[in-house]
Amino acid sequence: MKIHVTSGVGTGPTPLAAFDAAVMTATGLNQNMIYLSCFIPPGTEIVREMNKDYLKSWGQKVYVVMSRADATIPGSEAWSSLGWVQDSESKGMFVEFHGSSEDYVKESILKTLNFMKEKRNDGFGDIFSETAGIRCESEPVCSVTMAVYKLEKWER
Repeated sequence: MKIHVTSGVGTGPTPLAAFDAAVMTATGLNQNMIYLSCFIPPGTEIVREMNKDYLKSWGQKVYVVMSRADATIPGSEAWSSLGWVQDSESKGMFVEFHGSSEDYVKESILKTLNFMKEKRNDGFGDIFSETAGIRCESEPVCSVTMAVYKLEKWER
């Protein structure tokens, strides 16, 4: 199995429009997102790009772990981040953080994953992360970081 990790930022006339712009920048998806918690199945490869096959469909179900940050006040920032670890079997964990500074989200990812690794003692390796951020100038902004697990079609 492959999980695709990507991130994007967007600006729009409303927070929802900014979210849509960020998702389109990150993934180009026109799918219904189903949110997952954090666990990565064994045998999974993490790929840092979108699966272009997902762009061919409209309105399907896509399973994601996502971090989302919004900012609406000029001068404020929106930062989103996903971090992950895997072991020798490629099973692992994602954690997601969002906030108003890059340092906060990156530090939170490291602290949380180090704690989770220690509690499980399963031989998890290095910590990896994907982070995105944007500064609000006038219109609302949004930052998203996503781990896209799989696309699933609706039954007919």
